[in-house]
Amino acid sequence: MRLSPDEWIFWQAGVGGFVKLNATIVFTWILMAVMTLGAALITRKLSHERTISRWQCLLEIVVTTIQSQIQEVGLKQPRKYLAFLGTLFLFVGASSLCTVIPGFEPPTGSLSTTAALAASVFVAVPAFGIAGQGLGPYLKTYIEPTVAMLPFNIISELSRTLALAVRLFGNMMSGAMIVAILLTITPFVFPVVMTVLGLLTGLVQAYIFSILAAVYIAAATRTRQAVPKPAAAA
Repeated sequence: MRLSPDEWIFWQAGVGGFVKLNATIVFTWILMAVMTLGAALITRKLSHERTISRWQCLLEIVVTTIQSQIQEVGLKQPRKYLAFLGTLFLFVGASSLCTVIPGFEPPTGSLSTTAALAASVFVAVPAFGIAGQGLGPYLKTYIEPTVAMLPFNIISELSRTLALAVRLFGNMMSGAMIVAILLTITPFVFPVVMTVLGLLTGLVQAYIFSILAAVYIAAATRTRQAVPKPAAAA
């Protein structure tokens, strides 16, 4: 029983097998290729007429839903963050949905994948923060309300990135492990039910991961507005 798709090695070379091509890399690139091809096929014939295809209808539902969720978090221009946050949600969600395919192991079951996703959030937060506030005002937030808060704010940035990676990895791997164990000790019907529940759990984890990323970006892009002074008494 494999605890991680990293243990499934397709090819290796170098001294001691230093260069490895494992299932995590293979399934990640397959998933990205399928998502890219699917997006190209769905968007190649978009229509502005009243009658649209079912695929375009599904695409518009997904996009508008993600936009509304981003806006509800507090980001005033959801289309600015749609590409990044939407891609995170779709990748994690698609990884969960593809577990029904025999032989497919979700890349999110590897700590290296979840660490890479968390690292992308770690980079995106200051990038959007600097774009929204400017370099000076963004860096100033690290020493607010006092300079003594600088190390604590830095530790907070690093710890929440680690928490994102470990949380997603633990939840995704635990579901796959439970199904694998049940397949060995129980009849087939019960693991099928657990697989369906695992799909739902995977979509929930995709939602939580993308929402947390949106919350971090919203906190980094917020601007402090001056409190208006009370009008002088006549």
